[in-house]
Amino acid sequence: MKSSGFEQQRLSVVRDEPCKGCNQQYDIHISDAKMARLVEIAARSRATVEDDEYERRLAICSACPGLQYGTTCRHCGCLVPVRAKLAESTCPYPYASQWA
Repeated sequence: MKSSGFEQQRLSVVRDEPCKGCNQQYDIHISDAKMARLVEIAARSRATVEDDEYERRLAICSACPGLQYGTTCRHCGCLVPVRAKLAESTCPYPYASQWA
């Protein structure tokens, strides 16, 4: 099936655009205060881990090559501090959880 001229032009524009992480016009970094607020909101209606387990999980994630921007997991796209705080969460590292 042949693409229309408009579709080819749109695809060309999309390919030339850098991703949000590479484009300086986007602020993809989350402040510590905002992250703490997001963790608090997520923990309101869900079971959470104790602080020592939370810190252990964060330490493992901070050493992981899949951590992007200091807050985001490359393997699942989640905000690591939020995921680490929730009891039902597991590490999404391919093939084996790093939190085990």
